[in-house]
Amino acid sequence: MTRVEHPLIGINGVAAPGDTPKVALAHRYAEAVLKAGGIPLVLAPVGGPSDVGRMLDLLDGLLLSGGDDFDMERLGMGATHPAAQRTPPAKQDFDVLLARMALERRLPILGICYGMQLLALVQGGRLLQHLPEDRPGRREHRGGAIHPVTLAAGSKLARIVGVEQLDVVSRHHQAAASVGPGWSICARDDEGLIEAIERADHPFALGVQWHPELAPEGSPHDRLFRGLVGAAGVAAARRLTAAAAR
Repeated sequence: MTRVEHPLIGINGVAAPGDTPKVALAHRYAEAVLKAGGIPLVLAPVGGPSDVGRMLDLLDGLLLSGGDDFDMERLGMGATHPAAQRTPPAKQDFDVLLARMALERRLPILGICYGMQLLALVQGGRLLQHLPEDRPGRREHRGGAIHPVTLAAGSKLARIVGVEQLDVVSRHHQAAASVGPGWSICARDDEGLIEAIERADHPFALGVQWHPELAPEGSPHDRLFRGLVGAAGVAAARRLTAAAAR
């Protein structure tokens, strides 16, 4: 299949602390995209729908990175847990808009940690706000906890990664409690927590709760980024072909 060799991959980053609004991005996300063959491009959380549309016009794929916690009141989903480190309102609004519009456009998209939760929430999913409090007696997922995850047989995720089980690095205390229509759960940990979600009706829409960018280089986790970049390269080639035919 024809594809663009080095597609542009947008990354949303996280709100940096301080009085002046700033976006920050851990280099490990950009490095993972670069090693997979893509060109990383950091997106500032500014503008409205038309501005986000113009950003997406330039991109071949999207990586939704890890981040802070969700302001549930702002999402219309009830009270926010007192332990939450809330994402600033403008940043959360931008991320919600970015994810919704990218999914509507069928842009290849990979969500990591907060990014996976975002994909679930914008299309009807629900959230566990504070682990392990919301699942008493289960493990802690913060601070780089390492634990096994089992991938659903026959899922896109399993085909991409090429294994049925992975040891993953977790850095979260929120997690998806459920997914909305069109999404399927494609991985869980050994205690039943949702660890990955995907859409079968989308060229590449995948979210993982763990941090594949923290895995050792050369591990199966690298295939997630290669999968995103490969799907973005195909999407870019199709777009260029369609533009040339006009």
